[in-house]
Amino acid sequence: KQWYQRRVAITAGSDDQLINHFPNHYELTRKDLLVKNIKRYRKELEKENSPLTEKDENCRYMHLDFIPVTYILPADYNIFVEEFRKNPTSTWIMKPNAKARGIGIFLINKLSQLKKWSRDSRQMGHNPKDTYVISKYIDNPHLIGGKKYDLRLYVLVTSYRPLKAYIYQLGFCRFCTVKYNSAVSELDNMFVHLTNVSIQKHGDDYNDKHGGKWTVHNLQMYLEHTNGKEVTDRLFDEINWIIVHSLKAVQGVMASDKHCFECYGYDVIIDDNLKPWLIEVNASPSLTSTTAADRIMKYTLIDDVLKIVCPNGEIPDPRWNKVPPKDSMGHFDLLIDEELAAQDQHENKSRSVSGRLPRTRPQQQWK
Repeated sequence: KQWYQRRVAITAGSDDQLINHFPNHYELTRKDLLVKNIKRYRKELEKENSPLTEKDENCRYMHLDFIPVTYILPADYNIFVEEFRKNPTSTWIMKPNAKARGIGIFLINKLSQLKKWSRDSRQMGHNPKDTYVISKYIDNPHLIGGKKYDLRLYVLVTSYRPLKAYIYQLGFCRFCTVKYNSAVSELDNMFVHLTNVSIQKHGDDYNDKHGGKWTVHNLQMYLEHTNGKEVTDRLFDEINWIIVHSLKAVQGVMASDKHCFECYGYDVIIDDNLKPWLIEVNASPSLTSTTAADRIMKYTLIDDVLKIVCPNGEIPDPRWNKVPPKDSMGHFDLLIDEELAAQDQHENKSRSVSGRLPRTRPQQQWK
């Protein structure tokens, strides 16, 4: 409690100061806490009998099934073993909770590999308190040119209560340098399985001209050409849905300090059924550039964030919590604004009572 109070005291600056992290952002950005909060969010909605918790014949969520089956080790080891034995040919991916850039990640398809890793870790003197998440590996990723890729999307949150978030139009895709192969012999080949640039740049086939990246716009055009515009639009609507509900999952536990904002890096993988999966959320997405285009995009990102949190280049004022005009949002689009949605609902209710037609705003309301 004292540690938390110190963190809050640090963020509680004067009204001409803003901080680019919420005090307990780790509720969203630590891999284990993200999973815990999404599971808790599902249970809370079930208690409310929300239609969002509808399940199919296999007892899988139809609307909230957007993270792979995940367990926290060592706490959930016995539950994981039980799940693994239901499908002993499956592949799982291990990730340390508090690391980034692909460090410490590996794949397993046998329980003996996990036990060997545990023994080796103890012998090497690793901290036994270090926790990992182990997730069902998405072994059917959507491929382009035979290669696996993921999406890095930037999401700016200026308030959690009410929830107010923006999504950046200029995200990008990161490609592996080696064609995808699900064979057991390739499980240790991270150039096949991990899209992190920090790993791929060491591969023999890495191209430093384009950095193994596509813009999200290029991906959209490719998918529209190969699958049609309707399918592509539905895919990106589903990605927006995932982002909004991941934020709602932590909304109740996040310290929504008026002096804080945060630009998150969302990592999303699309499978061969064009279903998006949330892999993780980064609290400090890398602003290091690997190409000229990358550098321009990240400079633009920083500039556009500042346009929203410091409108018109003025001294920051945390009391100002409005949505800026569209022409002041740069390349950001409003993703959700609960305050605006509540106003619309109230106005439409008033208009209905008075016999006038309800007014709707040209934005999606995520509920």
